[in-house]
Amino acid sequence: MPDLPDPVDLAIPAFVALVLTEMLVARLKDRSRYCPRDTLTSLMLGFGSTIASVLAGGAVFALATWVHQFRLFDISYAWYWFALAFVLDDLAYYVFHRSAHRVRWFWASHVIHHSSQHYNFSTALRQTWTGFFSLGFIFRLPLFLIGFPPGLVFFCAGLNLVYQFWIHTEMVGRMPRWFEALMNTPSHHRVHHATNARYLDKNYAGVFIVWDRMFGTFEPERDNDRPRYGIVHNLPDFNLIRAAFHEWWGIAKDVWAAPGIKARLGYMFGPPGWSHDGSRDTSESIKARWLARENRGNQWKKPTSSSSAPDPEAAPPRAA
Repeated sequence: MPDLPDPVDLAIPAFVALVLTEMLVARLKDRSRYCPRDTLTSLMLGFGSTIASVLAGGAVFALATWVHQFRLFDISYAWYWFALAFVLDDLAYYVFHRSAHRVRWFWASHVIHHSSQHYNFSTALRQTWTGFFSLGFIFRLPLFLIGFPPGLVFFCAGLNLVYQFWIHTEMVGRMPRWFEALMNTPSHHRVHHATNARYLDKNYAGVFIVWDRMFGTFEPERDNDRPRYGIVHNLPDFNLIRAAFHEWWGIAKDVWAAPGIKARLGYMFGPPGWSHDGSRDTSESIKARWLARENRGNQWKKPTSSSSAPDPEAAPPRAA
């Protein structure tokens, strides 16, 4: 078994250099892109996440090794297996990421990454402290059962994480069309971080945006609907502990006050915003109200003639 390095450790100097460069450019062009207290919170969350990963890493690797003994195939470290592992790991990331937005238990860890109202390279470092507790690692277990060595999978996961750093910026507009069609880009990921109703729960990709195109979760960034960042109910301050644990605290309060076992399970494993009495908003209800307003607006714009030609002023169709 080759001794593969951790790609994230190797990339840390580049991360720091890019953050400092972007801060300098923002200072010259648009200071609003960086907020010192927000950036400090992101960096501290990233530092805490690194410590949590070190503490939990041994247990995760031990579990992966245990699962690997039940593998269906013996897969080597040959380059072609590496290429396949990288693609399948990215698919596993897509499934995890989609679940992290649709299941509150996973969202409680992932929401930390979305809690900044700024979108810059420091936001990429805003990572969870509770990933082990929320069991996000289970989405990669099928790769070990197939037969991919744990070291190879974790190396691919590290490369995936390194790739995702550069897409957290507003400094890059759009890449060439062929690249935008295949790969995740800053434009696609800005959509993912946006709280605009049109953009909620879209573009879950890690590296390859093709998963979103295949599974109906793709939405292009629109110049007439600029992304607004953060979460639906933004945090009131830059308190580090609040940022790291606020959703877990919310789950605990809801479960404690829930009227029965079904409601308790709903508050834990239903979509974020779910409530037993329907008094809260989920992303579906927010989007439904927005779409109803859009449809009413489009009805006012329809031409009065009998022509079947499309209305040039109507809102562009939403992607599948």
